[in-house]
Amino acid sequence: MANIFMEGKKSQDWVNLFLAICLFISPWVVGFVAETTPTWNAWVVGIALGALAVTALSAFAEWEEWANLVLGLWLVVSPWLLGFAANVNAMWTSVILGVLIAAVSAWAVWGVHHPHAHA
Repeated sequence: MANIFMEGKKSQDWVNLFLAICLFISPWVVGFVAETTPTWNAWVVGIALGALAVTALSAFAEWEEWANLVLGLWLVVSPWLLGFAANVNAMWTSVILGVLIAAVSAWAVWGVHHPHAHA
């Protein structure tokens, strides 16, 4: 049963890993690498998300999905809390990736508590 449950979650963990990589490279791709605060925010959160995704791929634990959810929500509010909302490239990158990460993580948490809903 645990193996069946983990198989369903691996796709969500792969998506989170992909989003973590996108977040990490976003300062270069989107063009805000010269801005220290949003760049370091993207790098630190991207590394944390990537580490959580790799950990979840090897051995699923619900707390990892909750941590991803918190990091996704942090990304959504960080432009205003860290003061880089004026940089629209960095702000929208953070908000969009944060919403995607939070949604994927919420989906995984929901699946923990409703395992037969997607079957």
